[in-house]
Amino acid sequence: RTIRIPVHMIETINKLIRTTRQLVQQYGREPLPEELAKEMQMPVEKVRRVLKIAREPISLETPIGEEEDSHLGDFIEDKKSISPIDSAVRYDLVRKIGKALGTLTDREERVIRLRFGIGESTDHTLEEVGQDFDVTRERIRQIEAKALRKLRHPARSKQLKSFVDW
Repeated sequence: RTIRIPVHMIETINKLIRTTRQLVQQYGREPLPEELAKEMQMPVEKVRRVLKIAREPISLETPIGEEEDSHLGDFIEDKKSISPIDSAVRYDLVRKIGKALGTLTDREERVIRLRFGIGESTDHTLEEVGQDFDVTRERIRQIEAKALRKLRHPARSKQLKSFVDW
């Protein structure tokens, strides 16, 4: 997608390019941002920003390699993607949590799921869960405490132990 640069910035970029060429001839090397700032009578930080904007963009479709069978975009990490190992671990964790919660009564399981946001978009307060079940928040706290005690029992918790240090 093309990003439009404002006209005043294009004028500044052109001035910077002209000044850079002039200083390259004068010094015999690429000028430092400080030297450009002094010559253009502009703050160094602004020169740095303009230099950053003026850089020529490179397409992610740029061919790379001897046979040009790869593209630059192929080598850029997608930080939002989940690695296969993390995906497998997450799947296993969800499955084992579901299995552990399945050992509770339906009411206890639902309270734990709502309170901790398991399978939900968000977690819920004792008050919110109480309204959902038409009981007091104190009763929800008691149900939650009982369910957590059950889940801490070694027979139920052993299947989740491997995820604690992950």
